[in-house]
Amino acid sequence: MNINIQVLETYSQQHPQEVLIVTAKDNDEEVEIMIFKGFSSNLSGSTAFDPDLPILSPNAQIIKLDRAYSPYNPSNPQYIQKGLTPAEFLENTP
Repeated sequence: MNINIQVLETYSQQHPQEVLIVTAKDNDEEVEIMIFKGFSSNLSGSTAFDPDLPILSPNAQIIKLDRAYSPYNPSNPQYIQKGLTPAEFLENTP
């Protein structure tokens, strides 16, 4: 099952107490993205200044997702769920 970044951004707007850490494959490169309150940031590369520019190309594939509590502390993350496939995320999230 495939899921796109817009679905995850909408989810994060509705669940501001969570941060999503997404691992995706985009143009044969693995990228890591953080989504919080509807906004995405590329953790493994640069993020465009314009929020209207897509963070992933249309052919990108989301590999796995982590749900963490906000505020996110990278040195001590507090995970809700870790390593979810897109299908597991869709089945197991409120």
